[in-house]
Amino acid sequence: MAYTLITANRNYSSWSLRPWVLMKALGIDFTDRIEPFTAPANYDAFRSFSPTGQVPALIDGERTVWDSLGITLYLADRHPGIWPADEAARAFAQCAVAEMHGGFSALRNDCTMNVGVRVRPKAMRPALVRDVARLREIFSEGLSQFGGPWLAGESFTAVDAFFAPVAFRIRTYGLDVGTCQSWVDTVLDHPAMKQWEAEALAETWREEGHEAELAECGDVIADYRTQG
Repeated sequence: MAYTLITANRNYSSWSLRPWVLMKALGIDFTDRIEPFTAPANYDAFRSFSPTGQVPALIDGERTVWDSLGITLYLADRHPGIWPADEAARAFAQCAVAEMHGGFSALRNDCTMNVGVRVRPKAMRPALVRDVARLREIFSEGLSQFGGPWLAGESFTAVDAFFAPVAFRIRTYGLDVGTCQSWVDTVLDHPAMKQWEAEALAETWREEGHEAELAECGDVIADYRTQG
């Protein structure tokens, strides 16, 4: 197999992180290709490799697989360990992945991903309060029911990959997830996550649209990114 995984900026691209960290954590080999966000609209440029004009995209020979969930399902047909083996854990993981993929709009909008900074957030809107409360519920259910340290048991699976960008957001904005901070600390300490973070901090390019979104989310109180 000769996969190529196309992703974007490490600082910004939460959806890119999902299949990237999943494949790294499970030892699925791939060629790592970065297509950075260089303008507020990248659709036309990204259409050259993705039918949606978005990242991530997985190239497998002549086949293109798009969307983080589509890629995860494709890999699950070909590699063990994407989903938990236990039936109850697998059902939980699949439901949580689907919920993360389609929901949490307030978290996405009010806490845009930026790995390399720390932010004093604005007062939380009720919708964001609900999203953070729901995160606590999901994390608590997974950790208590399946014993941790990962969300669906002893092994890193797709559910951890899909919430990995949330772990960065929790740290960036200082979001309170209570005792579930244990999972946040565990995932941030994973070698693949450390590699992603190191690459994010080394990036020197900035994209105005993403930086403007960050400014709307709160006040940057620390910036650990390499300055270009």
